[in-house]
Amino acid sequence: MVTRAYTVAFEGVSARTVEVQCAITPGLPAFAIVGLPDKAVSEARDRVRAALSALAIALPSKRVTINLSPADLPKEGSHFDLPIALALLAALQIVAPDAAERVTALGELSLDGSLVAVVGALPAAVNAASEGRGLLCPQASGAEAAWVGDCQVIAAASLGDVVRHFNGQAPLPTAKPGEVLAHDTSRCLRDIKGQERAKRALEIAAAGRHHVLMVGPPGSGKSMLAARMPSILPPLTPAEALETSMIHSLSGLLDAGGINRARPFRAPHHTASMAAIVGGGRAAKPGEISLAHNGVLFLDEFPEFARPVLETLRQPIETGQVSVARANAHVNYPCRFLLLAAANPCKCGHLGDAGRACSRAPICGEDYMGRISGPMIDRFDLRIDVPPVAYTDLDLPPSGDSSATVAARVAAARAVQAQRFAGHSDVAMNADAEGALLESIATPDAEGRALLARVAQRFALSARGFHRVLRVARTIADLDGSADVRQPHVAEAVSYRLQTPASG
Repeated sequence: MVTRAYTVAFEGVSARTVEVQCAITPGLPAFAIVGLPDKAVSEARDRVRAALSALAIALPSKRVTINLSPADLPKEGSHFDLPIALALLAALQIVAPDAAERVTALGELSLDGSLVAVVGALPAAVNAASEGRGLLCPQASGAEAAWVGDCQVIAAASLGDVVRHFNGQAPLPTAKPGEVLAHDTSRCLRDIKGQERAKRALEIAAAGRHHVLMVGPPGSGKSMLAARMPSILPPLTPAEALETSMIHSLSGLLDAGGINRARPFRAPHHTASMAAIVGGGRAAKPGEISLAHNGVLFLDEFPEFARPVLETLRQPIETGQVSVARANAHVNYPCRFLLLAAANPCKCGHLGDAGRACSRAPICGEDYMGRISGPMIDRFDLRIDVPPVAYTDLDLPPSGDSSATVAARVAAARAVQAQRFAGHSDVAMNADAEGALLESIATPDAEGRALLARVAQRFALSARGFHRVLRVARTIADLDGSADVRQPHVAEAVSYRLQTPASG
């Protein structure tokens, strides 16, 4: 007799169903796991045997074979412990076989039979719901998985609880979703003295998800500006929150099962490897660009990042998706993020200050910013100088609008875009529009077209640069509440596009 349980194997943000088959046959006592398991899955036999012993359940003196089907799909992770144990319990007639087949199970077993939380409970619950099954998982993962409302989630603290639940001795309650985590509202744009142009650029970027490059000397406020970007972004929609949380679930970043409606803000150090930024490693895990999906990726000291790392960002910026190809895995992750980069104008940082600049100025500025390739620079919609703030200005009262006021304007502009692109599944914001769609929504008036034509000819704008100016102008018009793109909108968009990155 062959008994079955079900679990999942992860391929990117999706979960693929795996059938766990168990057969107990005559022969020399053995416990074999087949079906392309990795080291963690192969070691499950020792954890399962010890967990059963803790429940005073002895394995028969026969050959126990566990097959993980499909056999050609790599199986990785300790979450296979619980489904293997469940299939074995069904084969021993301790759990009804049909009951074991009604759930998708995942969880790691301790030697005493307790269940340990595992990553990926959220995508596993999505898979279980699509298959018409419930989800059986560790108690610590229940609140996370319960966010998928179409799936009944049973969260158990131990293997003994699982047995008692299926035997009707002590049924477990359905798990409840975790708390919606509160937004951090402690940082406000009014904390920053001056830098009104930079604040305006951040507002435009937030409204249309445009990429920004800030260049300025040390201490001018670039990092402070970046840290306040989340305060002006609207919360994630329910669909965006679920999509983003599935990526974070695979990385084990969901705290106590709570779903965060705040947009992700990732700020990796410039020494981060390519696998850490783009994704990869032995299990092809998501990188920082995917963890920043639907949010902000802040790269401070931008020229200090390794050149190959920066170049790998070019394709994901355009497509919103990254393909991680390895010898044992080939997975796709979404990565539609707002890139916010900050850089000093040169190595010493004082290129624009004749009294403090090094002896190599201005050549040092050209060499330093030359670490960023032209195609990479061309992908920034907004390029702004962040000049130093005089210490006498620090005593002035706060200036400009608060983050709450700016966030309201950003939310209104995004609402206009949501209505505009309601019929386009692959376009959500102005930054995504291209081709005929872009021309239909962002064609300027006669004065604006004339201005843009002169700028394109005078500064030799690339086709990408031309279209990015149109997108920014469309966003500025949305913030202005204008249905048409007019000359002032084009002029402001052009002013950000033509900013010299190495100026200081």
